[in-house]
Amino acid sequence: MKNKNILSSLSLAILISLSGVVAPNAVAASTPAAEQAEPEKGPHRGRMLRDGDFAIELSIFETGVPPEFRVWATNGGQPIDPKKVDLNVKLIRLGDGTDDINFNVQGDFLRGDMVIYEPHSFVVAIEATYQGKKYNWRYDNFEGRTTIEKAVADAMEINNEIAGPATIHQTIPAYGKLSLPVDAKRNIAARFDGEITKLHVSYGETVKKGQTLFTVESNESLKPYVIKAPANGVITQLLANAGEQTNGRTLLTITNLSRHIAKLAVYPSDYSKVKLETPVTLNVEGHEETLAGKVSFIEPSVRDDQARLVWVELADGHFSEGSFVKADIEVATIDVPLAVKRIGLQGFRDFTVVYAKVGEQYEVRMLELGRAGGEWIEVLGGLKTGTKYVTDNSYILKADIEKSGASHDH
Repeated sequence: MKNKNILSSLSLAILISLSGVVAPNAVAASTPAAEQAEPEKGPHRGRMLRDGDFAIELSIFETGVPPEFRVWATNGGQPIDPKKVDLNVKLIRLGDGTDDINFNVQGDFLRGDMVIYEPHSFVVAIEATYQGKKYNWRYDNFEGRTTIEKAVADAMEINNEIAGPATIHQTIPAYGKLSLPVDAKRNIAARFDGEITKLHVSYGETVKKGQTLFTVESNESLKPYVIKAPANGVITQLLANAGEQTNGRTLLTITNLSRHIAKLAVYPSDYSKVKLETPVTLNVEGHEETLAGKVSFIEPSVRDDQARLVWVELADGHFSEGSFVKADIEVATIDVPLAVKRIGLQGFRDFTVVYAKVGEQYEVRMLELGRAGGEWIEVLGGLKTGTKYVTDNSYILKADIEKSGASHDH
């Protein structure tokens, strides 16, 4: 196995491409380490450890059982009764303490009393006693680990956070259009028919409640009177002009553009998840900002495609009726004791991992994941609360470790 203790040439190349500047000593640090000789393997495909005539074969066994150590001992090449050997193995992990493993006799081998959890990356310290003599071995068994100097990591913008509690907001996506409230438009007509003697407003003009719109001379009394705006709004239709008869028709339309309603389509599988006052985040086509609102009404009938329309009011006058809307409707808010940001997740072998940071060293942590929502995903196992882990640009570590050829060596 290769012991990856330096910044690989791949990371250096990435650094140069990102910043055009090489950190001090980065060139020297990128020189490949000498290849380590492959360890001797025994008949059970474990690592052979020898001291004179005495030898043990240490193997991680994981066929049909959780990973565990199994050990076979020999003296002068001949098997030793495992009852005559006392054995202890310590696994010194990066930032996660030490696993202290003792052994029990099973058949012709010694079996460890502890599961060897992932990652199988540690310094292995072994002490064996046979016929009153102690034997000691120590070696590195690293995988998914690399070292990057702080200056280089900072230049690459490899950012970190502390794993801990989070609030997960689970949402469902919804799409729709902006509409105006049913009371947004006011059609204006004359109370008494007559001739329009003066038009006081123009198309597109913003008017206020009480502002004069028309002066009309009554056909019956021949006296003038004025028509005033009943509400604030914009003149969106102008259908009459000075010199014309009112004739009981609509003269103009005032539209209040200060409120819009996002009508969002929710389909049968999600009907039960959406309630009144449910929080919603929205993005209106043509607008960069994200808006927040709540469900104000759920239409009782369904469309031909079986969607039910959910209303969300937007108190803003800068939108246009008919604009497309993309929304996320929050259907659950969950407080979890441990979560990580999804941006930090990467693949390693058959696992989803984050990279734990200890000093200038980084190492994979295999995760058991739970519920997800927004930027967070719950962690059920594989990571300790308080672990510093990589968020932004974690792909650089993945590439660096893959370049190093870190393998899963037993």
